[in-house]
Amino acid sequence: MPGWHNDDMPRILSAKPDSRLIPLPWELPLTDWPTELLVALPRGISRHVVRFIKVGNDVYAAKEVIETSAVHEYRMLQELTREDTPAVEPLAVITDRLSATGEPLDPVLVTRHLDFSLPYRALFSQSVRPDTVNRLLDAMVVLLARLHLIGFLWLDVSLSNILFRRDAGEFAAYLVDAETAERHEALTDGQREHDLMIANTNLFGEFSDLEAGQLLDESLDPLALVDTIATRYRDLWAELTGVEEFPGTELDRIESRVRRLNALGFDVAELDITTSVDGSQVRIQPKVVDAGHHTRRLLRLTGLDVEENQARRLLNDLDTYRFRTNQQALDEALVAHQWLTKCFEPVVTAVPTHLRGKRDAAQIFHEVLDYRWYASQREDRDVPLLDATLGYIRDVMEALPDEAMDSRPMAEGTRQLANPFDPSQGFVDDEGAMPEDPWEVDADEVPEPTGMLDIAALRRGKG
Repeated sequence: MPGWHNDDMPRILSAKPDSRLIPLPWELPLTDWPTELLVALPRGISRHVVRFIKVGNDVYAAKEVIETSAVHEYRMLQELTREDTPAVEPLAVITDRLSATGEPLDPVLVTRHLDFSLPYRALFSQSVRPDTVNRLLDAMVVLLARLHLIGFLWLDVSLSNILFRRDAGEFAAYLVDAETAERHEALTDGQREHDLMIANTNLFGEFSDLEAGQLLDESLDPLALVDTIATRYRDLWAELTGVEEFPGTELDRIESRVRRLNALGFDVAELDITTSVDGSQVRIQPKVVDAGHHTRRLLRLTGLDVEENQARRLLNDLDTYRFRTNQQALDEALVAHQWLTKCFEPVVTAVPTHLRGKRDAAQIFHEVLDYRWYASQREDRDVPLLDATLGYIRDVMEALPDEAMDSRPMAEGTRQLANPFDPSQGFVDDEGAMPEDPWEVDADEVPEPTGMLDIAALRRGKG
């Protein structure tokens, strides 16, 4: 991994060095950085100090963490990027940091902020319907299955370590924290079940926290929610990797299995097919399964790189356009170019510049199609696409918050954070001193060894 080093400055380890990182005040702890360098974006609660920093016109996430963890996480995220698995992009690790008085400071892991993404607490800051919670869990289960397919053991599965992006009517999940992750050639059943157990424990705590803060719908029970996660994961894993046996007279079931996987958004790169000696029985098992079936097809036809369900919706509209224009016999790539220039691009360019941070282009097109359908039903006519676009901008888009770079003060319900850059500091209406973690005591308060493990003494912080 290339790096720069100078005795008078920190060391910057990066595969793609960004010279704009050099003049930043690395001699200061992140908690002391001037606010003009920070961006107040919604984020989850972290056990580390995390800040969003402005670097030119870009926004990066910076996390203070010990060097071994920072370098390990950087490399894990690099591997996920190479595998085209949904995760934040690692940019650099800043090491050898010293304060103005010469005191060593923790290294900083720098990642690129994921545009149009939201942490789960931002999604729950207003009332969230039960079906939305289920869609979030579905997105998390798909992400976990994708990680396990490439031999990636997360070991810290939680909503706090995931960012969500809108994906047509669903959500797409991105891994944020890979500090504890491990990479293997393949995962055993026991390793996968261990990750599931961690997910159940962490999510139960997160949903219970939301329930205590009255941010979870009363019809949703935290225990019941986490119980569904393992079931959903195992069902998906069985479909992706399970063995299927059937009579040799039912060979159409091979294509049916492939079609089901395609419908889930996966391509089958390798399918193991065996038959009995007399040919009466057939056994099939997917061996290599790749996510992104619809994304790859849309990218090949149009050059648009979008989320999986967005790609599915756009491809459906492309197929509809091909039928409406009676071009079924024409090459699909030629029709796709027509659709791109006559349908997709006019919708996107019609959106005023100051509104384009509210949704990404593919999500805008998806929501315009929804608006057009409802408008057509209401008016009992086929509403033209451009008319629907203008109506969507006027009736819907103007009132939406920016999601490309949402700088609204993060709130939980109606409560405002005391420090918009650090959710861990509580709310402006909190009374009394901040609670202290009994495990995090000053060095001079650490109890002397007694020859026995005294948990009560450790919690009191006294010998």
